[in-house]
Amino acid sequence: MTTSIIQNTLTSNKSLSGLPLRLIAGIIFTAHGSQKLFAWFGGYGLDGTGQWMESIGLAPGFYMAMLAGGAEFFGGLLLILGLLTRPTSIVLAITMVIAIFSVHISNGLFMSSNGYEFALSLLAITLALIIQGAGEFSLDNVISKKLNKTA
Repeated sequence: MTTSIIQNTLTSNKSLSGLPLRLIAGIIFTAHGSQKLFAWFGGYGLDGTGQWMESIGLAPGFYMAMLAGGAEFFGGLLLILGLLTRPTSIVLAITMVIAIFSVHISNGLFMSSNGYEFALSLLAITLALIIQGAGEFSLDNVISKKLNKTA
């Protein structure tokens, strides 16, 4: 039973469409997460991000910064590898829904006014990956093939 749950989680559409979705979203999520966690790429790190999150009502701010930064950084790395793509995409989709409704929705659609356009695009990518899986060139696919041979 456990093996079939794992196989269903890892089995994906064998097309190549997952590759650019995973790589591009993975790079973006990893970079955004590193801003929150490590203050890389002009970010504010855990303390600064935590203070900002607290100021918009996401408390405790430091903990929320760790959760969001961790989901984005490690989730992005997992997407790049194509490992645990569906569960990772679920976590990242939830993160984007929270970002849209807690930060961006009141600013309208467009990025030029800090709107939800970019977060909505990332949400769409994660939803596509939940539906289709990682695709042909992924660790999920390698593991799935090995599990199918032993089954």
